[in-house]
Amino acid sequence: MGENDRAASRSPSPPRALPTAQPEVLGDDYLVEEETFSWYDPDNWYPVKIGDVFESRYQVLLKLGFGSVSTAWLCRDLREHKYVTVKVYVTGHRQARTEYKVLQHIGSVSSDHPGRKLVRLALDSFELPGNKGPHVCIVHEPLGLSLAELRDMFGGQIPPYILKGFAYRMLMALDFLHREARVVHTDIQPGNILFVLADATVLDKAVEGEWEKPGLRKVDGDRVVYCSTELGVPDDLGDPIICDFGDAQFGDPPFLGEVMPDLFRSPEIVLAIPWDRKIDIWAFGLMIWHLLEGDTLFTERLPSRDASTPAHLARMISLLGPPPPDLLEKGNVTANYFNDDGTFKHPDLVSEATLEAEAKVLEGDDKAQFLDFIRRTLKWRPEDRPSAYQLTNHPWLQEVFQK
Repeated sequence: MGENDRAASRSPSPPRALPTAQPEVLGDDYLVEEETFSWYDPDNWYPVKIGDVFESRYQVLLKLGFGSVSTAWLCRDLREHKYVTVKVYVTGHRQARTEYKVLQHIGSVSSDHPGRKLVRLALDSFELPGNKGPHVCIVHEPLGLSLAELRDMFGGQIPPYILKGFAYRMLMALDFLHREARVVHTDIQPGNILFVLADATVLDKAVEGEWEKPGLRKVDGDRVVYCSTELGVPDDLGDPIICDFGDAQFGDPPFLGEVMPDLFRSPEIVLAIPWDRKIDIWAFGLMIWHLLEGDTLFTERLPSRDASTPAHLARMISLLGPPPPDLLEKGNVTANYFNDDGTFKHPDLVSEATLEAEAKVLEGDDKAQFLDFIRRTLKWRPEDRPSAYQLTNHPWLQEVFQK
C-alpha cells in the first residue's frame, strides 16, 4: 500500500490546538504586507486567522506570503494528512477566475510530456463567503523558495552552472504549456518560479516555530493581519515550477490586450499588436539575463505605462537596432511613437548600448554563446523568436549536459 493510500485509509485528523504563547502585536500605525497597497480595502480581503478550518478539511497553520490580489497560507489537510498551500483571492478579481479556469484546463491535459510536472497544478478549489462577495480559494502542493529569493541568496547573480540547468527545465515547462496545453503564461519572472520541496522538514520547522513563538501580527478589531513566515532553506533544491496563472490565456492565438509586467513587455505588447506564446520567450530571455547579470535590461519605470513607453522603445532600439517596417505596420499605436517613414519620434532617448558591453559575468566562448541565446529570445518580430523546445537545444544550455 502506497503512502497516499495509507493516508486515505486513516480517519481525518482533529484540528490542532492553537498556540498558547502570546504573539507580538504591532501598533495601529504599522501597515502590514497587503495593507501597504494603495488599493487595499479590508472588506475585499478575507480575514484568514491561524487555526481556521476551511471546508472541514484545511486548517490554517501560518501565512506564507501575499500578492496584489491574494494571500497564501500553509494549511494541514486533515483528511489526507499532509501540508497544502491555500491561495485566498480578494473578492471579485478577474485573476481569481482566470487562474481557476486555466488550472482546470491544464489539469485536463493528458500528457507524458516531461514539462507537465514542472507546472503547478490545482489540487482543489472552493469559495469562502465575504462582505462584498465570495473569495475564490485554490489549493496547491506547497513549494519552497522562489527564483527571486534564490537570486538574492547568491547576492543578486545566480552562477551560470546552476542557472543553465534551471533554464533548461523551465523551457521544458514552457514547451508543455505552449505546445500541448496551448497556454501562454504572460507573466514569466523570477517571483513566479518556485522550487519543489524535497521533504517536509522545512515546513515542520516553520510550523513548530509558529507554535512556540507566534509571528508578528496586527490586530484591527476582529481582523488580524499577519506577517508572512520565512521558510528555512532546504539542503537540496528541487525542480523549478512555473506558478501563478492569473494573467494566462489559453486557446487559439492571436490574443489581444495588455499583459506582462512593465519591464518585461515585448514589442508586440508595447505597440498593441495581437500576440501569442512568443511573448513568453521574450520574457524568458529578459529573466535569464537578470538572473545571470544581476541587472535588468529595461529599467525605465514611470508613473504610467504610457509615460514609460518612449524610453522602453528607445532601449529596445539601442540594444536591437531599429524595428522592421512590417512590424510597425501591424501596431495599433505605432503612430504615437514612430513617424510615417518608420523613424523614432524620440531619437534623443536612444543611447549607444550593446549587449556585448553590458554582459559582464561571462568571458570567451561562454559569453558568445550566452549572447547568442539572449539575442534569439529578443527579436523584434515574434515569429523570429525560437520556440521553447528549440531553445532547449541551444549550445549554451547543452554544454551542461556534455560535461
